[in-house]
Amino acid sequence: MDEKCGVVGISLQDREAARPLYYSLYALQHRGQESAGIVTHDGFQQHSHIGMGLVGDVFDSGDIDDLTGAVGIGHVRYPTAGSVDSSCAQPFTVSFKSGSLALSHNGNLVNADDVRDELANLGHAFTSDGDTEVIAHDLARNLLEADLVRAVKRTMKRIHGSYSLTITHDDTVLGVRDPEGNRPLCIGELEDGYVLASESAAIDTLDGEVIRDVRPGELVVLQPDGEGYDTYQLVEHDRTAHCFFEHVYFARPDSDIDGQLVYDTRRELGRKLYDESGIDTDVVLPVPDSGRAFASGYAAAAEDVEFAEGLMKNRYVGRTFIMPTQDERERAVRLKLNPIRNTIEGKSVTLIDDSIVRGTTSTQLIDLLRDAGAEEIHLRIGSPPIVAPCYMGIDMASRDELIAGDRSVEEIRETIGADSLSYLSIDAISETLGTDRDDLCLGCVTGEYPYDIDGEATDREIARPVIDGASVAED
Repeated sequence: MDEKCGVVGISLQDREAARPLYYSLYALQHRGQESAGIVTHDGFQQHSHIGMGLVGDVFDSGDIDDLTGAVGIGHVRYPTAGSVDSSCAQPFTVSFKSGSLALSHNGNLVNADDVRDELANLGHAFTSDGDTEVIAHDLARNLLEADLVRAVKRTMKRIHGSYSLTITHDDTVLGVRDPEGNRPLCIGELEDGYVLASESAAIDTLDGEVIRDVRPGELVVLQPDGEGYDTYQLVEHDRTAHCFFEHVYFARPDSDIDGQLVYDTRRELGRKLYDESGIDTDVVLPVPDSGRAFASGYAAAAEDVEFAEGLMKNRYVGRTFIMPTQDERERAVRLKLNPIRNTIEGKSVTLIDDSIVRGTTSTQLIDLLRDAGAEEIHLRIGSPPIVAPCYMGIDMASRDELIAGDRSVEEIRETIGADSLSYLSIDAISETLGTDRDDLCLGCVTGEYPYDIDGEATDREIARPVIDGASVAED
C-alpha cells in the first residue's frame, strides 16, 4: 500500500503565494513522493513549475521566485491512475477561450474512460492517461457554456468516483470535495488570506487556523483578494463514504480529519485492539512509524505491559533502493529496521502494526524479532483484514496479491510465522470514528464499494452517470 496525493490552494491579500504553497507541499510530502508542482496566477497570466521527485528536489529558490502571484495551487503525487512520468504530474493546466485553468486532484475516478472517450470524440486532445486531465477538460468545456459555479456543478454530475480538488480559474482558487466525502479537504484562515489543503497539518505549517472540513459535495471559492471565501453546496447525498484508512494509516498523526485528531483516533483504536484481543506479554513494540500511536494506546489499556521501541527505523533508505535479487530484497528490511536486542531477547513480544497487505513485510519483521531472541511474537493489527483492492485513489495490491484475499486469519498467522494474530473489528473502527459504518468506505475490508465499479459489489444503491455526449442540464 502506498501513499496517495496531497492538494493545496492559497489566496492571499498582497503577498506572493508560491512560498506558502511550497511549505504546504512539504507538510503533505507523506501523501506522495513521485512528483510535485505549483501553479500561480498574477492577475494577468498563469505560471507553473512541475517536476518529478520530492518537493525539495523539484524546486529551488529561483523556481519559487518565478512563480509570481498572490493565488495558486499545489500538488504532491503518488500515482494511482495514470503513468509514472511527467505527463501525469500535477497541477494539470489548460488554456482555453474562457481563460486559464489548473487543477490538482486527490482521489480516483471510476468513469474517467467514459468521459475521456466522449470528450475525445468532441475534439479534445489528451496528453496523458490520467483522470485529472479528464476533469480539467470537462470543466473547461462547461466553462464555455456556464458561469463558474454552474460549470463545476455540471462536471460534478458527470464524474463518478473519489476526488478532492484544488483549482485555479485565472486568479480564483476553488476547492471541491466529492459528494461522498471520500477524500479529505479542509479550509483554514491565514493572517492575510485563506488556504485549502488535504490535511490540517499543512495549515498548521503556515501558522494558520483551521476553520472546518469542506463538506461532501461542497464547492469553496476563495476570493482573489484573500479577503474571504464563498461556499456552495452543489450535490447532496444521503450517505457519505469517508475513507477509514485516512485515520488508520495515510494522514499525518498531527492532522485533523473530519473533525478528529488522527493521533487520538489511533490511540483509541489501539485501546480497542487490546479490549478485543489483548494478550499479556513482556513488552509491546510498534512497527515504526505507523504502528506507534496504536501501540501506545494498546499498552495504556493493558496498564502493566511495557511499551518500548524495539525496532529502529533508518530514515535514509528511500523507495528507490534497488533490490534485484531475493537475497537483497530480504536484506532491505534490515537496512530499514534494526532491532534493539536488549528490548527483545528472551521476552514475549506483542508487535503492533496498522495493517497487513501482502504479508511480506510482516513475515520479515517476525523473522527479524526471532533472530533478535524473541521467545513469543503476537501480532496485533489496528485495522480489519484487507480482502479487496482500493479503487478510490490508494495504490493497493490486487486480490491475488493480498494475503487476506483468500486466507483465514489462522492461515495468515501460519504464513507469516506469528505465535498469534488478531485484527481490529470494523465495529471498533466505526465506534472510534463516531461514524456509522454505512457512512464509511470499507471496500478494501468488505469487498463492497460506495461507487459503481465494474465487476464489484456495491454497499448502497448507486449508479454512475450516463455519458452520452449531451451537456448536463442546469438545475
